[in-house]
This record gives sequence, C-alpha cells and structure tokens, in this order.
Amino acid sequence: TAVVHNVSDENPDPAGTAKALMTVRPDLVGLAEVTPAALPAYAATLAPEYPHHTVYGTVGLWSRYPLTDARLLDIRPDGVGAGWDRGLRATARTPWGDVAVYVAHLPSVRLGLPDGFGTARQDQSAVLLGDELSAERLDRVILMGDLNSTVHDRGLDPVRAELTSAGSDFAFSWPAALPVARIDQVMARAATVTDVWSLPATGSDHLPIGARLRF
Repeated sequence: TAVVHNVSDENPDPAGTAKALMTVRPDLVGLAEVTPAALPAYAATLAPEYPHHTVYGTVGLWSRYPLTDARLLDIRPDGVGAGWDRGLRATARTPWGDVAVYVAHLPSVRLGLPDGFGTARQDQSAVLLGDELSAERLDRVILMGDLNSTVHDRGLDPVRAELTSAGSDFAFSWPAALPVARIDQVMARAATVTDVWSLPATGSDHLPIGARLRF
C-alpha cells in the first residue's frame, strides 16, 4: 500500500497530517510541498513506523523498507530558477525485491492572457520525468506524486507511456473542500495498481490518495 499527499506548504498541522496518513498503514508515503519548517514534524511523527526516509527540496519519501541509491530527480522546466527541487528517486528494498520509487511534483497549469491555460512548463517537466522513467533499469517502478493532471491529460503521455494506473477515476484529490479531480497519482510498472481511494481531509488543500499494488 502506498499513500501520496500534497501536504500544502501552508499546512497548520504537519504532525496531525502525518498521523492521518498512518491510519491506513501504508508501506510507502510520498509527500509534496514539504517545507523546511514543517519537515521536523513530519519526520518525527512518521519515524516510528517509517524509519527510512529521504527528502530532496520539497518532496519526500518515507518507507518501512530500507532505501538506497536516493538522488534528486531533475524535472525542472526552462525558466524556473535553481532551487526548484521537486523530484526524487530511490530504491526500496522490499520483500518483493528492489523497487524504484519516484516522488514528483509537476508544475501547475497557469491561467494567463492572451494564451489561456499555460501548460508549457508542466508539459516539459512531464517529458523530463518520462525520460527518467524510460531510463530506469529496475523492472519494478512506483511513481507517487502531485502531477497536477488527471491521468487522461495528454501532457502526461510521456509518463503514461512508461507506467499504468488504476482504472477508477472517482478517487478525487483536489480541491479538498469539494474535490472534482484526481491530480495526485500512484502509477506503476511491473506491478498493478489494484485500488485507489481518497483519504479524509487534512490541513491541506489536497486530499491524500491511497493505493494498493500487486507485484
């Protein structure tokens, strides 16, 4: 089981949010928008159940299983300054074998004139992520992240070409107050995402998403 959550960089209760994610006893927890100020609260709360973790920039991965080969994932689009670190990759040493685990937070779509919805940065970031996934040497891969898109968005084609997701479209994650779409995803290769569901609201503007996987 995996849980992915954009915890919001304005979350007033990081410890409470972490406790809420632990209620479904996931094996892997992927977080986005983890601020330096909130990181100690997430780390301290998750540590008893998830002693293995890695954080790069504003994304983090907590695991029941040992993590090795952790590194920053460069999915930064053109025009974004240094320090925009929103992707990581690590190897989880699970009972089913080594699994490459990716946590990513793609740029959001911006509304502006005269071009309408601006997707160029998101599309480029998705291409960079797709390239990383294509080059991955491990057979088993899990991607967790706020992709700021539904899995049917054409901009995610480079990612969808490498991974599959659950068939259900009704586990919505955003906005938390009245969710209308799932933009936070769990996808996999050499594994099946058998079930996806929304968890109760936390202090974020996103709902957490849980997923069961079968290897």
